[in-house]
Amino acid sequence: MTITTSATDTTLGTSSSTSTGSEVRTSTGRLDTGTATALEAHARSGGSVLLVAEAGDDVAAALAGASIALSLPHTEWFVTLAARAEAVRLDGEVPITTPLVTFDPFDPDVEIAATTSVRFRHEPTIIVRRVGPGRVVTVGMTALGTVDVHPTLGPYVRRLLRTDFPNADSGAPVADLGVAVVGYGPFGGMGYLHGLAATETDGLSLVAAADNSPDRLDAATVDFPDLRAHDSATSLAADDAVDIAIVATPPVFHAELALELLRAGKHVVVEKPMCLTTADADELIRTAQSVGRVVSVHQSRRWDTDWLAIRRLVDRGDLGSVFNIETFVGGFEHPCRAWHSEDSISGGAVYDWGSHHIDWIIQHYGTAPKKVLCSAHTRVWHDTTNVDQLSVWMQWADGREATFRQSDVCAIRRPKFHIEGTSGTLEGHYEPVRADAVLAGRGFRAHESHHAERPVDLTLVRYDGDHGLIESQVRPAPHPGWGFHRNLADHLLLGEPLAVRPEQSRDVVSVLEAAHRSGANGGELVELS
Repeated sequence: MTITTSATDTTLGTSSSTSTGSEVRTSTGRLDTGTATALEAHARSGGSVLLVAEAGDDVAAALAGASIALSLPHTEWFVTLAARAEAVRLDGEVPITTPLVTFDPFDPDVEIAATTSVRFRHEPTIIVRRVGPGRVVTVGMTALGTVDVHPTLGPYVRRLLRTDFPNADSGAPVADLGVAVVGYGPFGGMGYLHGLAATETDGLSLVAAADNSPDRLDAATVDFPDLRAHDSATSLAADDAVDIAIVATPPVFHAELALELLRAGKHVVVEKPMCLTTADADELIRTAQSVGRVVSVHQSRRWDTDWLAIRRLVDRGDLGSVFNIETFVGGFEHPCRAWHSEDSISGGAVYDWGSHHIDWIIQHYGTAPKKVLCSAHTRVWHDTTNVDQLSVWMQWADGREATFRQSDVCAIRRPKFHIEGTSGTLEGHYEPVRADAVLAGRGFRAHESHHAERPVDLTLVRYDGDHGLIESQVRPAPHPGWGFHRNLADHLLLGEPLAVRPEQSRDVVSVLEAAHRSGANGGELVELS
């Protein structure tokens, strides 16, 4: 038997708590009467208990309010969430690979929170027993560590453990948060993306847009007829219906607009990059804290399905300890002729794709690097102020390293990912995204999308002492939907952890700023504090 107690938001299996910090006690293995009595008392005093029961344990059955009906083997099971408030913004039915038990409730205070399909019958596999102001949550997925990292069941169980979960008892709906986009942009751009996300995410509602172009405002009202149009951020900042303002302008304007909106009492999301200087990032964080509002950055590619697959492989230990990460984006073609290629507006070439790739790298290593060096070239394209090619090398205090390369003069694309660990190497190569068609009266037409929009398949090669190198292919992960926006709603409405914390984006900006300076100064080595 294992009993753990914590008041911090960490994991279910070792030390866990609700997101508000109230104490949760976790019990695994067989229970004795004295421990069960203490756990019952903990729940009756307003705490929560997470229980993993074993077949034949009558003491645990009494605490759970249910006996074990079936003990099932380790395989893939489909779990269906009950129609409860805690299931908001979570997938209703999900697979999980684990040994499983199902329950036969006998206590009238037991509620069925999830079922599993077993030979065409839905059997209870997550139950909640109300004990005064507290609760006992019993899970039938006995591989608790697997539940903890599961993108649906982990958050769901943590919510079930919360005695303060919003509307868990009343069932009353929570008012949607009003979302606005500052810098709506052209059709199909970031304004449209955020509008779709807000429209399709429970708890969010698109209410307004601002743009200094009348044509783009007209397009916004065609895309979303119910939104209010503003011709400036200042006008939008005064709109009481706006709870969250998303800044989707060119980067040079990010800091000043975000500060104005924060000071107007709005939560603020900034498109990547957060801003152009570390000093501005620090001011944004200080201002958000002083006015009691959230600032975050739309690091959308944290939810790219190939990156999610990489994170799963790394977290599972398939690569061992990762010590080198290399990423690439680009090809050989004329660079974009819009503001993205003008460094006085964009900040420079590294601030574009580098905002995503360096965020990936820092997200894995956990901190910003200690050393940054950038080599930059202008060799072919002289009509833009951005460089043709750049290579950012980063090193951490313990010797781990990473390189991000971006190029408009690389005719044979490098791999998108090349990741080395002590147990193996992972690599993924770009593939073209092309749609061919023969149109009546027009003949053959081909449309090629940007190469970076298609998730890449991954090749994992591991060393085995007896067999040498063993190669396997890994497909991208399932698509997570509007992952960023769903997390934003969960954070603001439910108090759950923010996925993209501003301090993380501040670290990205510090590397981008150092890399830009290094490249402009002939590749000088920059040390970050």
